[in-house]
Amino acid sequence: MIAAALLALGLSACGGGGGDADTGTPGSTPTPTPTTPTPTPVAGTCDLPNFKQDLLDRINALRASGASCGSSGNFPAVAPVVWNDKLTQAADAHALDMANKNYFSHDSQDGRKFSDRITAAGYTWVAAGENIAAGQATVEAVMSSWRNSPGHCANLMSANFADVGVACRPAASSANTYSKYWVMDLGKAR
Repeated sequence: MIAAALLALGLSACGGGGGDADTGTPGSTPTPTPTTPTPTPVAGTCDLPNFKQDLLDRINALRASGASCGSSGNFPAVAPVVWNDKLTQAADAHALDMANKNYFSHDSQDGRKFSDRITAAGYTWVAAGENIAAGQATVEAVMSSWRNSPGHCANLMSANFADVGVACRPAASSANTYSKYWVMDLGKAR
């Protein structure tokens, strides 16, 4: 299991209300204060900027260099993987389920395995794998965790995989065990 220290984020907001002096001239219409719209969070990315590209860059840099994955062995350089929307859909559904139900496992609480979820997303595969992580705040942190775990590293380096999809979901509640839930699904299409 890959786990990290919990990250607590505090958000604050300011409400409107009186108390400020009027800076307009009597009888004039006040100039509205421009507001900067709050960006809408992107589902499945924990609202991290450049989520997809950062992941692909880091995954493929590792694959291009080869890696020693500890007890899982040494791996030569392998071909890059490409982003796959169906694998991303499967990864996102599982990350969301774990975040909403506060659990951490490759098996869904309804008994489905990662291979069941990948198939249900419409990805027809001859090889499939999954990496999960929880608590990491950034793409760099989760990739470091996966890189330093022999089994996860072996998945990242496997020449059997050509496609990848990754999702991250924030915890549904401050009572959750982890602040973020990450799922990476890898596959080779039939």
